[in-house]
Formats: sequence, C-alpha cells, structure tokens
Amino acid sequence: MSREIKPIAIYLPQFHPISENDSWWGKGFTEWTNVVKSKPRFEGHYQPHLPADLGFYDLRLKESRLQQEQIAKEFGIHGFCYYHYWFNGKRLLYEPLDRKLKNADEDLPFMMCWANENWTRTWDGAENKILLSQEYSFEDDLNHIQHLISYFKDDRYIKVDGKPVFIIYRPKFFPNIEETIKIWRDEVKKAGFPDLYIGFSQNHEHDYHPKSKGFDFAFQFQPDFQTRSKKNVFNMSVLKRIKRRLMKYMGLKLEKDQYHYDYFEYVQKQIELNFSKDVYPGITPMWDNSARRKIDPFILHNSTPEKYKYWLSHIKNNYTWEEMPESFLFINAWNEWAEGNHLEPCEKWSRSYLEATKEILN
Repeated sequence: MSREIKPIAIYLPQFHPISENDSWWGKGFTEWTNVVKSKPRFEGHYQPHLPADLGFYDLRLKESRLQQEQIAKEFGIHGFCYYHYWFNGKRLLYEPLDRKLKNADEDLPFMMCWANENWTRTWDGAENKILLSQEYSFEDDLNHIQHLISYFKDDRYIKVDGKPVFIIYRPKFFPNIEETIKIWRDEVKKAGFPDLYIGFSQNHEHDYHPKSKGFDFAFQFQPDFQTRSKKNVFNMSVLKRIKRRLMKYMGLKLEKDQYHYDYFEYVQKQIELNFSKDVYPGITPMWDNSARRKIDPFILHNSTPEKYKYWLSHIKNNYTWEEMPESFLFINAWNEWAEGNHLEPCEKWSRSYLEATKEILN
C-alpha cells in the first residue's frame, strides 16, 4: 500500500437544541437526552456510552468544534462527512457546519451526505407518525444543488480532481435518481466545477453497482446487514423478519431472542466478502443503538479496539486502493453517541479507538 489512506469520519450535528426538537421531544432536547437515559439490557452490555475528553458538548460553540478537529487531526482523520438535512428548502441541524464556514480556524476538510429520509417518532416507537416528510421534485433538486454549491466553493470542501464530493444516504427514495443526478451535474458545471463526484451509502437495500444509477461511487455503510435509518424505521413486524432473514444470510446468531450479535463474528463475516468495484471501504468501531431505540435495538456486542484493528488491518492490506481516484476510508462514525458508534473518546475506552486508527493507517 503506497497511497496515503484518507479516513473520512461520519459526523452527526444533532448536539444542539433546535425549535423543532423542542416541540417534538421537549424543551432542550439533543442527542445527549437519549444517551444519558440508556441502561444495560443484558449482562455485560456496555451502556451508557458517556463522553470523556470532550464532555457533553454543544456544537453551536466554536470551542467544541475546534476541540473535535484538533483530536481528529492528532489521530490522522482526514475529514468529516456531515449529515445534511434538507426538506424542500427547509434545513435542520445546519448550525455546526454553517458556523464552521464562518470560522477559518476550523480547517479540517469536510464533505456532506444528505440524510434524505422522513423524520418520524421512531424513538418512542411511533414510527408511523411522520414529523417532517421528504417530497421529491426536479424543481427541488435544482434549488437544492444551487444551495449546496455555496458549500462546494469553500476551500475546505473535499474534492476529487476538482469535483466536489456529495453523498446520498438512501437513493431508493428518489422517483428518478438518474435525472436528479443529471440536473445536479449540469448546475455544478455551470458554477465552474469540472463535475460532481457523487456517491451513496451502500448496504443491502442499495446493493447495485454505482454506475448503473448514474453515480460515480458508493461506500460501504457499516454495519450493513440491517435496515435502519437516522430517523425512520419500517413497519416493525416487517423489520423483524428482515433482521432474522439477514442474520441467517450473514451466518450470525440471534442471542436469547434479543437483537445483539458478537462484533468479532460480524467482522469475520465481512472479511469473507469481496470488495466491490467503485465502492470505497467502510468500517465501524462499535454499534449499539439501544440508547435511541427502546424497542428491538441492534447491538454489536463485545467490540474492542483490538478487534477493530484486526478489521482495519484487513481493509488496509486487501482493498484495491489503486483502482480508485482517491483513497477514502469511511468510518461510521465520529460521534454517533446514541448509536453507540463513535471514535470520540468515551469513559470506557478513552482514546483507544483513535489510537488504533492511527496505528494501523499511519
């Protein structure tokens, strides 16, 4: 491996209050509200996941964002991939990135991923109640890309051969994703860029070659054996059948009728799979969304930095880096605290996962 691997950590901006969450969940709600309420579900279950070095930060504060970037740079993270929330011109959770753009001291490179889902009352089990819905149209596609171009023009925005990188979280929701991508490419070129470098998060529900839908690339969204979302869940009875079917397909066991699985067993299954053409590799240090999901959580149990290093070493040594225009490795995630999924230091592991990342990749 001669090329420098560029780790991209997925970044959740939901660590500051907004008026919408105040009205839906109660005054002052942030992701920390779910985190601190979490409790172990079974013997040996690691919960709650509590932050160490950075504490319970507010992402409206530049001091918090600067601390995050300093730690990321110290341990070799190339950039953050910010979740972006757009509902026909209505934006949510935009303050952290918008404030970064106004502060030259926050110089860590970044890209954006549109979390294009309905927001529902998933967290209290009422997944059929929509709080804010996505409506797709070519007119909105045009308005959206014109808004995004202001971010693409920032010198810190990550580009490949001059082309801004943009990611769609769940392309299956688009009525005509090929036409949407064409509209976006045309507008980006009008703005002076050579093109758009557009991708999607690949998992079992988007298991196709990127070029077949007009994309340039995909990345492995880990863990990818489950049907889950940032704010939305399918009908629960259907979801249970999907989980069990996929567990059988992956050769994983369901322990005591609870949705927790052994992390290392999952890693071994991933290592057995071949990498796909035009798909960047992905990895997760740990996963446990029981803080966010009261019913039927997904838990990858018994993750350790050593097991994570084993998986990361396999990716480093076996992925076909030379076949891609860049050397991105997508890490899910930097700060998904309510999904038990974070590189940021926690009380149990401190900086061990960051140290493992730096040791293997640098």
